Amino acid sequence: MTLETELQRFYTERKYNAKGKLSVALVVTEHARKMGLPLDPAKLLTNRAGQVLGLGIAPVQKILSKYGIVKILAREGGRTSRGSIDHMKEYVLFLNNLHTLDLIDLDKIEQFWVEKVNLFFAGKPLKIKLDGSQGLRTLIRDLIAQGEVKQKEVPGLNYVGIILQHLVGAKLDCALGAGHFKHNSASTSDAQTGRSGDFLIDKVVIHMTTAPSEFVISRCKENLSQGQRPIIVTTQKGIALAEGNAENAGLANRIDIFEVEQFIALNLYEFAKFQEKSREMAVIDLVRRYNEIVDEFETDPSLQIELQ
Repeated sequence: MTLETELQRFYTERKYNAKGKLSVALVVTEHARKMGLPLDPAKLLTNRAGQVLGLGIAPVQKILSKYGIVKILAREGGRTSRGSIDHMKEYVLFLNNLHTLDLIDLDKIEQFWVEKVNLFFAGKPLKIKLDGSQGLRTLIRDLIAQGEVKQKEVPGLNYVGIILQHLVGAKLDCALGAGHFKHNSASTSDAQTGRSGDFLIDKVVIHMTTAPSEFVISRCKENLSQGQRPIIVTTQKGIALAEGNAENAGLANRIDIFEVEQFIALNLYEFAKFQEKSREMAVIDLVRRYNEIVDEFETDPSLQIELQ
């Protein structure tokens, strides 16, 4: 157990990638310098106990300015967030626990949060241009292309796979209504949760993959042995590989394989009832649900989609 691993664990599990939570972490870390540890959360509230003490744009920017950061993290420094007091209390508990474990180094802790602020500023969202002249498949294809660019910038992280998983999850929620199946972080393996695939709806198991390997086919074989119906959703490039591996395993007639652009675009047409006036709203609804899923299950703000 190290300070760095504990900080990263807290950041990931508590989703401290939002500007309000980052502001709380910076300000409370500064309070720890002045007041010492352990901290009493009751002393970090204003007189009326309605806000976190010192949480505002000026204190936050003062801390960031030490590192040459002039961009505004949050106009109110997180002060107006209704959850800021709860965030403060959970972060105080975390700091106090680090203190108990003798892992406190406030300089390193502050630097960790400043790095996450830089990550927040650097994270450029994906973009969709609401252009009625473009086909709906083109919108999905463009998102895949943007994910491929991000993947080259951050080797080792499967941006395309993450984007497609949550796009399909959003599409399914739009079609069925939320609550019919569980969403997961893209980094959560099936083995960790004991799930049959990325999405389980009744007896249908959907596997999202950009590289439909023999392993994916073996998972489909397991699904079939359990009376489930496997579906593979992949990219254009992955279709031939999926079909070939399914054929080699003698399962070509038992696994449904879909290309993701068509899989999503066809539903968008159906959501819009094939009416031009409803097409834009169908895309907006998909993006809104996608962003909600990413906000809940991922920590990278650059996975969000911005409508133009």
